[in-house]
Amino acid sequence: MKLTFLGTGTSQGIPIIACKCPVCLSTDKRDKRLRTSALIEVDGHTIVIDSGPDFRYQMLRAQVEKLDAILFTHEHKDHTAGLDDVRAFNWVNKKAVDIYAEERVQASLKQEFAYVFAEFRYPGIPQLKLWAVENKPFYINGTEIIPIRAKHFKLPVYGYRIDDLAYITDSNYISEAEKEKLQGLKVLVLNALRKEKHLSHFTLSEALALIEELKPEKAYLTHFSHQLGFHDEISKELPENVFMAYDGLKIEIY
Repeated sequence: MKLTFLGTGTSQGIPIIACKCPVCLSTDKRDKRLRTSALIEVDGHTIVIDSGPDFRYQMLRAQVEKLDAILFTHEHKDHTAGLDDVRAFNWVNKKAVDIYAEERVQASLKQEFAYVFAEFRYPGIPQLKLWAVENKPFYINGTEIIPIRAKHFKLPVYGYRIDDLAYITDSNYISEAEKEKLQGLKVLVLNALRKEKHLSHFTLSEALALIEELKPEKAYLTHFSHQLGFHDEISKELPENVFMAYDGLKIEIY
């Protein structure tokens, strides 16, 4: 299984429009972050987690030519706004793209992309096949997907476990029961917005405490704000098995 970080920034990305802070002005390419998304290649299939506003460029940059499914964590725009661009894959792959999301998120997609689900469908619109996610395992082309329920302040969101990889973003609470699904991981991906307390995201210290509790072999942090600091400097503060993800980073999980 291969994981590619398509984007590792928060909802505004880094740099933020019109911001002149040192991080936004950084010349280190690892400090240039698109909205958070990930590409998973497993058993010959290609799965993307979330299709935010940067989806089109992320697909081009990662040279993705085949898309089997999109897993949605929740309905916020920085995770869904690029959905229209799946129509390129409809044309190339000659099939609809499978969309996995819980019922509430599906309702949001139907509202935001009403033309896709309208009775009269304009030629060339995205071709999607919706599949409902509940808090129980399901399969994509034979690959088991285990949803992980978390909270984004008061909003329920899903992370996902695929074999020995778990990916959780936009969260600041995971129940003890859901933590049981995160035992024995080789790789845990977890959001760490900034150092200061935040209403709906894990801080750096909170993310590190959870990693210490769950004890994955390795952990990668994602969904960073420019307030967190420079990639190079924060990396020096981390335990030896914890890493700051960056756009384009590829890791293989055996």
